[in-house]
Amino acid sequence: MDKNKRKELQEEFKLIKTYMGVIKITNKTNGKIYMDSFPNLKNKWMTIQMQLDMGRFANSQLQQDWKEMGSSAFAFEVLEEKEADDVTDIKWELKQMEKLWLEDLQPYGDKGYNKPQMR
Repeated sequence: MDKNKRKELQEEFKLIKTYMGVIKITNKTNGKIYMDSFPNLKNKWMTIQMQLDMGRFANSQLQQDWKEMGSSAFAFEVLEEKEADDVTDIKWELKQMEKLWLEDLQPYGDKGYNKPQMR
């Protein structure tokens, strides 16, 4: 690839919007949910599925159910997204977004895979 084409592609890539946000994974069999937030949602479901398929997902309960029930038992949903370019403090903003969803959905115990937050 010539230098001009490469530079053009790099500039186009910089213009692609990045979205941060909160996701939910629902176990369609038992109704349990998992919630998390990420600074970049692009291809996030594909990445999570790969981690689960490889047995390397951080949440051991969700990992176990995935292993036992298979990928078809789960659904992925973006609960809220925001253009990351518009945010000054992404980490703080994500915590605020996630906090509201955690309070609303309470994905703990029999309802979910998340661990209760220490206050």
